[in-house]
Amino acid sequence: MRRRTFLAALPAALPGALMAGAALGQTRNETPNRDRPDVAPGDRIDGATFASRSAAWGLHGAAATAHPLATLAAIDILRAGGSAVDAAIAANAVLGYAEPIACGIGGDCFVMLWDPKTKQVVGLNGSGRSPRGLSLETVRARAKNGLIPSHGAISVSVPGAVDAWWALHERYGKLPWKDLFAPAIAHASEGAPISQNVGYYLQRSYANFTGGKLGIEEVDNFKAVWAPGGATPREGEIFKNPALARTYSLIAQGGRDAFYEGEIAQTIEAYFRRIGGWMTKADLAAHRAEWTKAYSSNYRGVDVYSLGPNSQGLATLQQLNIMERFDIRAMGFQSAAAIHHGAEAKRLAFEDRARYYADPSFYDVPADWLISKDYAAERARLIRPDSILQTVFAGKAPTRGDTTYFTTADKDGMMVSIIQSNYRGMGSGLAPDGLGFMLQNRGEMFALTDGHPNVYAPAKRPFQTIIPGFAVKDGAPWLSFGVMGGDMQPQGQAQIISNMVDFDLSLQEAGDSPRWRHGGGSEPTGEVTPGTGLLHLESGVPAATRKALVDLGWTIGESDGSFGGYQAIERWPGRYAAATEMRKDGVALAY
Repeated sequence: MRRRTFLAALPAALPGALMAGAALGQTRNETPNRDRPDVAPGDRIDGATFASRSAAWGLHGAAATAHPLATLAAIDILRAGGSAVDAAIAANAVLGYAEPIACGIGGDCFVMLWDPKTKQVVGLNGSGRSPRGLSLETVRARAKNGLIPSHGAISVSVPGAVDAWWALHERYGKLPWKDLFAPAIAHASEGAPISQNVGYYLQRSYANFTGGKLGIEEVDNFKAVWAPGGATPREGEIFKNPALARTYSLIAQGGRDAFYEGEIAQTIEAYFRRIGGWMTKADLAAHRAEWTKAYSSNYRGVDVYSLGPNSQGLATLQQLNIMERFDIRAMGFQSAAAIHHGAEAKRLAFEDRARYYADPSFYDVPADWLISKDYAAERARLIRPDSILQTVFAGKAPTRGDTTYFTTADKDGMMVSIIQSNYRGMGSGLAPDGLGFMLQNRGEMFALTDGHPNVYAPAKRPFQTIIPGFAVKDGAPWLSFGVMGGDMQPQGQAQIISNMVDFDLSLQEAGDSPRWRHGGGSEPTGEVTPGTGLLHLESGVPAATRKALVDLGWTIGESDGSFGGYQAIERWPGRYAAATEMRKDGVALAY
C-alpha cells in the first residue's frame, strides 16, 4: 500500500504558482508545471507529475467511489433519470457487497448534500444508539484495560445506514426505491471478482476473528458468508453473497421497515438471544435518522462544511481555522514548515475532540465556540515554528476507522457527500444468521469515565469518526469530498483543502499528493497516549522535508498505508470533474 517511489523525488518546497489551477471558473489551457524539476522518465508529461491520472469530466453527472462496480451502478442510475441521492443509495448497496471490509447495512451513515432548490448544504446524521437494555455497569464489567472491546455484542450499536437511505430517498429520490437495489442484488447473486484491497483486508479480518477474538458460533457465521471454502477469496476470485442478495430483496420490497421492524429485525434479535447480547427489535424499531445542521467556517475565501458531534467533523474546521493564521502557501508545498504547522493544528484540535465531542442529546457541545475564529487565534498562538508543543491540552470552554467514502452529482446540480462504515476491522465480527452482513462495532468508541461527555449510556449515540466533507465558493457548490479512515479523516480533509486552496492543486492532484498523519494524544474514549506522538509520512514526502521535521523534534512513523482514501467531485460552470486515487480500488466517472 505504498505510494509510487518516484514521489520521493519531490522537492521540499514548490511555489503555489507552479501548480495547476483549480479555482472555480478557471480554464485549464495553461500547463505551468510541465517543466517541474522532479519529472522523470515514465512520469506524466502534463499536470502534476505525482498524479496517478487526470480527473473524469462530464456535463450531466458524476460519481466517485472506492469500487468500480459501485461507480458504474451510480452512473447507470443517473442515466436512468435518478437523482444524485438515488445514485448514492445504489452505490452504497453495491459497496456493502463488494467492499464489506469497510461498510454495509450493519453500519452507520453520515451525509451532507447540496440542495439546488434551497441552495443550501443539508446534513443527515444516520448513526444508531446503544441498546436500551445494556447498562454502564455491564459495559464496565466487560471492558478490558478500561476500554470497550472491538469485538462481540458489547460493541454493537443500532445500524443506521438503511434508515438514512430511506430518509434521503423520501426527500430527494426520483426513481422507485426498489430499483435502487437491483445492481447490488444482481452482483451479490451472480458474483464478481474480488478487488485487491478487499481481498487483502478480508484475509486480515479472517485471521483476526479466528485468532480467539470471537466464539466458534460467531466465526462460523463469518465463514459461511466470506470464507465458505475455508479461506477468504483472493484478488480476482469470484465472490458471491446470496444471503445478502436476499436481505437486499427484502429491503427493496419492504423499505426501511423490513430492516427495523420486519423479518431482518426479528433475525437480529433472535441472533443476540442465541449468542448472548442486548440488541432487540424494539431498539431497531425506535431508530430514526436525524436531519441536522451543517457547520461551516471560511478558509481563505472557501466555506468549508462539516457535521457536528457526535461526529468528529468540527475537527476539520478547527484545524483549518488554526492553519489559516499562518501563511501556509509561503511555507511551500510539501515543506517541513507546512507539515509542522498542520500537525500542530491537528494536535490542538484533537484535544478538544477528546474533551467535547459527544452525542448532543446528552451533552451541550460548545460547537460555535470551538469553530470560532477568536478561539482559533488563541490556539494558534501556542504554535512555535522552531519547536514542538511538548504538552497539549484542550481549550477551556466558556461556562454555560474502516470506512468507505463516496460522492455523486446529478444534472440538476445536486451533489451528495456520503460516508458509511462498519468501523474497525470490518465490524464487531457478528454476522446475524443468514443475512449476509456484519454488525458494526461503533459502540467501542464510548468512554467509561464518570462525567466524560462521551461516557456510555443506554440509547446514546457513540462518538463517530466518519465525516463527509463539502465546500462552497461564492455561494455556489464547489467540492463534495471525503478522506476515509478513522482519525485520518479530519487530517486528510484539511490537507485536501490546503492542497487546493493554498497550493492550487487540481482535484486529482490534491488527492494523489503525499500525506501525513499524526497519531497520539487524547481520545474520546478516555485513552491518552503520552508524549508528542508519531508523525507518519507517506513515502512520497521529500527526504529533505523528513530530515527537517526530525531536526524539529518530530518522531517519524513509517509509511504504513494509514493515509485514508479520497474521492471527490468538483463543480465547474456547466460541468463536473470527478476524482479518486491510487490508494484504493475505486473509479471516478462522469458523463
